[in-house]
Amino acid sequence: MESKNTKWYLLFFLGAVWGSSFLLMKLGLRGVNSIQMGSLRIFFAAAFLISIGFKHLHKIPLHKWKYIAVTSLFGTFLPVYLFAIALSKIDSSVSSILNSLTPLMTLIIGMLFFKIDTQRRQIFGVLIGFMGSALLVLFGNGENTTENYYYAFLILLASLFYGINANLIKKNLSDLKPLTISTGNFTIMAIPALIVLFFSGFFEIADQTTVQNSLIYIAILGVVGTGLSNILFFKLIQISSPVFASSVTYIIPVVAIILGYFVMNETLNIIQGIGALIVLVGVYFSSRK
Repeated sequence: MESKNTKWYLLFFLGAVWGSSFLLMKLGLRGVNSIQMGSLRIFFAAAFLISIGFKHLHKIPLHKWKYIAVTSLFGTFLPVYLFAIALSKIDSSVSSILNSLTPLMTLIIGMLFFKIDTQRRQIFGVLIGFMGSALLVLFGNGENTTENYYYAFLILLASLFYGINANLIKKNLSDLKPLTISTGNFTIMAIPALIVLFFSGFFEIADQTTVQNSLIYIAILGVVGTGLSNILFFKLIQISSPVFASSVTYIIPVVAIILGYFVMNETLNIIQGIGALIVLVGVYFSSRK
C-alpha cells in the first residue's frame, strides 16, 4: 500500500531531475545539435529500459499495445522533436511558460474527453500554479530577443500531447506496472529515433572529441532524466491524478532558478521568490481529489 506522501516525494524528485536536466542539455548541445540530442536521448533511455525491463514486455496484453504506441508517440517522441525545433527559434523563457500550460491542457482534455471527475479546487490550483510559473519566467533576468513566435505553437502542441498522454495512461494503462509501460514505449520508439539520428548527420561527426564528450551528458540525461523518470512519472499518474502529475511542470522552473542561482551564479529577485511560493500553493490545491 502506498504512503499518502509517496506522490509528493515522486513529484518533487521528478521536478528536481527535470529541472536539472537543463544543465545537462546545455552541456550536451556543445557537441551535437538539438535534433541529434533528442534522438540520442531516446536511444539511451531505450537501451536502459530494455535492458532492465525486457522480461516485462510479455505482460502487455495484445489489445493494449495500441495504447502503448499512442502514449509513446504523444508522451515522448513527438514532444522531443517539437521542442528541438521550437527552441532553435524562440527563447527558453517563452518555451518554459508555454510548457507550464501542460496541467491546464491535462485538466481540459480529462474533462472533455475522458470524463475524469474534477473539482473546482483542482482548477483553482492549476490556474494558481500557472500564474506562479508566469512570474518566475516573466520577471527573470534574461531579455527576450526572439521574434519567431509562430514557433511557440509547437510548444503549445507539445503541451497538448503531454495532456493527452497523462489521461491515456490513467484511463487505459493503470493496470500495468510503470516499468512495463515505459519499456513498451521505448521499445517502439528506439528504431524511429535511430532513423532520425542517421539522417541527422550524426554518424559523420561521431568521432569528434566534442561529440564524444557530449555523449556522456546525454547518456545521463537519457537514463536518469528520461528512462528512470518516465517510470516514476507513470507511477505518479497511477497513484494520484493526471492533473497532479502534470503539475511537475510548475516545479521545474523553480528548480532551474535555484540551480541557476547556486550553480550558475544567476540572481534571484523577490518577485521570482514569490512566484516560486505561488507555484507550490497551486500544486497543493491541484493535488486535492
